[in-house]
Amino acid sequence: MRDWERRLYLTAHPFAYPLLRGLARIGPVVRVPGVGVVVNDAAHARSVLLDGEAFRKDGPGSPGDLWTPILGPSVLLNMEGEAHRALRRKLTELFTPASTTALCARVLDAPLKDLAGRLERGEAVDLVDAMRVMAGAVICEVIGLPDIDEAACREMFERGERIVAMVKLRTRTLNPAQVARAREVLDPIGDIAARAFRRGDETTVMGRMRALGLSEEEAGGAAGAFFLTGTETVATLVPRLVALLHDTGELERVAADPSLLDPAIDEAMRVTTPTPVMLRSVHAETRIGAVTVRPGDRVLIATHNCCRALGPFALDGAPGKAELRRLWFGAGPHFCIGYPLALAEIRAVAETVLRHAPVRVVSRRAARGVLIPTYAELTIQKAA
Repeated sequence: MRDWERRLYLTAHPFAYPLLRGLARIGPVVRVPGVGVVVNDAAHARSVLLDGEAFRKDGPGSPGDLWTPILGPSVLLNMEGEAHRALRRKLTELFTPASTTALCARVLDAPLKDLAGRLERGEAVDLVDAMRVMAGAVICEVIGLPDIDEAACREMFERGERIVAMVKLRTRTLNPAQVARAREVLDPIGDIAARAFRRGDETTVMGRMRALGLSEEEAGGAAGAFFLTGTETVATLVPRLVALLHDTGELERVAADPSLLDPAIDEAMRVTTPTPVMLRSVHAETRIGAVTVRPGDRVLIATHNCCRALGPFALDGAPGKAELRRLWFGAGPHFCIGYPLALAEIRAVAETVLRHAPVRVVSRRAARGVLIPTYAELTIQKAA
């Protein structure tokens, strides 16, 4: 079996990925000129993520450098302190396991029936394209643009993909031309979200934001952030999950035992690492392991190295894997607020595919020019 996960990373980042993996062999914390302080160890990474005083998401070298020019100052991606906690408390109510499962059941009902029908008929299905449609449909529902056709769903997904693709593993900030292009994509999204917010329909996510006391600016920023972060994570993970189960011979086992699905999703997320790196700006002198860091330093948490240190995909993993506690989605006050929605969407699609096991991978191709490594095409078919 060829290591397709490694191939996906090398195709997306042919120069940065070998460097990233090479740094893991040097030590748990490494200062790299021109890059910053790279953290390759899960325990040190968690300590950085939990220390919001010394390590922040605003400041030089932080996520704020990337996203504030595009999304504005009031989104969870670039906030710290009490303002961050207050906004997070409001938004958390939007993404409970029950509400996200209900949202996905409603929005994905038709596309999942279509996927099931095609698999049942023995058709070859490009799961990458199917996920683009479904991820686009869910995010359109979130921002207040429901009931759109497949072509519009693909277009919405591709809009977000174009922005995220501007960012590489080495990117510190976007240049003015890139910011302008991103604004061209996001401004119509903001207009849609604003109209949904003003209508105040509490059956919609934007309407519930208004009822929870968010300002129109906060709701618009949140919609933009969800649009950028809530599509590719899910759309890229599902084909990779199915491919990993197929390649390791575990697909039929998970299909036969539904209790294994959530552990399989977690293990696939560990291996694929939806957020390969995380950034923090140092605001107070301290130490990460043996390395002293000072204000102005940039910390690059190599999440992929932290997660892959525990080996390749294995459904019956070592106990140490549980200690990661989904590090790939952050930790503490910055743990991904959209995790319940991502899990609900991944679970719904995976269950549909697994109901048609045995399933084989007919063909696949790695994607180029993307931030999150993924398949450009993964065609599956119900085995005869």
